Amino acid sequence: MRIGAIFPQAEISPDPGAVREFAQAAEELGYSHLFIADHVLGADPQHHPDFANSSYTHQSVMHEPFALMGYLSAITKTLELVTGILILPQRQTVLVAKQAAEVDVLSGGRLRLGIGVGWNHVEYEALDQDFHNRGRRSEEQIAVLRALWTQEVVDFQGRWHHINNAGLNPMPVQRPIPVWLGAGGSGGPMPPERVLRRIANISDGWFPFFSPGPEAAEVIGRLREYVAEAGRDPAAVGIEGRVRIAGKQPEEWLEEVKGWEALGAVSITMEARQGRLPRPAEEHIEALHQFKEVVGW
Repeated sequence: MRIGAIFPQAEISPDPGAVREFAQAAEELGYSHLFIADHVLGADPQHHPDFANSSYTHQSVMHEPFALMGYLSAITKTLELVTGILILPQRQTVLVAKQAAEVDVLSGGRLRLGIGVGWNHVEYEALDQDFHNRGRRSEEQIAVLRALWTQEVVDFQGRWHHINNAGLNPMPVQRPIPVWLGAGGSGGPMPPERVLRRIANISDGWFPFFSPGPEAAEVIGRLREYVAEAGRDPAAVGIEGRVRIAGKQPEEWLEEVKGWEALGAVSITMEARQGRLPRPAEEHIEALHQFKEVVGW
């Protein structure tokens, strides 16, 4: 099972040196990938009371994922670069296809595009995108992305997208780039049925938000049934678990890793984030060392 780490977006300095230290340390320690979150704007809770308890506000540091991955492509050699998750419906689909293809080329085929629909309505409004149809629209967006990544010339006439015989150049190394879906959150970790079926029908994998256990096993079992119903090999849809280490004992970390292994996860991501405030790169790197010592690989 492959083991990656969450890039500590809001908790690391915007200094390029800190970013480089963390990424290169993860690679040297043998982590397989970095999991990179996406937000374009943070809302000010003084003007948006519904964001008062949010872990992400206008004061949070948030590197732009594609620009960050371009930088990481140049300073790493083996790390897979994973968006976790890119909020696809608030972005222009064709531009995302272009940016993703470029990162895939510059990294030598190391991009995995994790996408989701997000929760920040303030971002959607500022980016002039519809917050209310974001789930349905994302399905067509994925179809457009895959067409642009695999066909030199695309003629696509959909509900929200119209491409008249045009194509990308350069094309990505991976054709297509893997598309994984993120679904669920702290307020509701179990996705609704329509989302579970969307994962089964069109994704290459899923990033669950919950911890391993009986309820997780039931949901993942249902997902695999839906994958089979869609005429796909259940193994074609990977599962990547998350192990949050803050506030837990090392034996609990190991128990969760074993739990994800038992559920058939192909990979896990270690999360050491603690809050909103930036911390020195050395603290984040120490967490990488600690987790490796406990889990071992």
